[in-house]
Amino acid sequence: MTIAQTHSQNSETKEFIVPHSVMSDYDFNRFRHLIYESCGINLTSAKKTMLTARLKKRIRDLNLSSFGHYFTYVSNEKNRSEELVRMIDVVSTNKTDFFREPKHFNFMFNETLPHLIEAGIWKAGRKLNVWSAGCSTGEEPYTLAMILAEYVLNSPSLDFNILASDISTRVLDIATKGIYPESVTEPVPSAMKHRYLMRGKGSQKSFLRVVPEIRNKILFQRINLNDRSDFSIKTKMDIIFCRNVIIYFDRNTQIKLFERFYDQLLPGGFLFIGHSETLHGINDNFCPVAGSTYKKPR
Repeated sequence: MTIAQTHSQNSETKEFIVPHSVMSDYDFNRFRHLIYESCGINLTSAKKTMLTARLKKRIRDLNLSSFGHYFTYVSNEKNRSEELVRMIDVVSTNKTDFFREPKHFNFMFNETLPHLIEAGIWKAGRKLNVWSAGCSTGEEPYTLAMILAEYVLNSPSLDFNILASDISTRVLDIATKGIYPESVTEPVPSAMKHRYLMRGKGSQKSFLRVVPEIRNKILFQRINLNDRSDFSIKTKMDIIFCRNVIIYFDRNTQIKLFERFYDQLLPGGFLFIGHSETLHGINDNFCPVAGSTYKKPR
């Protein structure tokens, strides 16, 4: 359906397009296949309503008339590289919190870090390398950075770097700024909040920003976990967090992903996945050491 409105300016006619409100099963299956091939996200038929709602605005922004026209647009060689990123931004789900699933952070502070030091992996002159894969709006990597900063307060010879990645450029933009409403920072312990977060002034007084010393420890980068070329990360990792991400992938994609994580992790390194996730039947090379926590054998 189209609604045409005319105006006299320059004697031109501007046409405003209203996309069809219902996506056909045919179009849904085409989009589902394209999204799966692009980033490994497996949309079930139950996600059709969600996909319809999320693509409508993009279709309106492009002044296209239907979901079919948008599929042609995003598939076009000329538009594909840029528009595919925009589409994935729209359809990807991003949910995170500071200190989410806190048992992992307690285990890392009390067990993982001392073990890496005792094993001679983390030592003076050799930075600890941590990857937060699927970092969303940044709460997880900032939590990791605060915990590591706390740990090295009494060991100033130790240092660390964090790679934080996501497929969505939209959430990475938020993460890079490191600015959050005060309500979002409630899970941060008061001592850490005082040390690592600074309050805004004036109209920004209800917002907190992560201090530069912590922000500078993190490199935010767009990485498609389903793209092997994106795993050409030169630095091998000591710790990888990939939590509540694989639930969006089918079994075949999960198997390939954890093969790549295994190769990216140094011997003796640790992998943390979501509490509701498991590597059972996906990768038996990792050794379980605690709930949803695994280790790569040395």
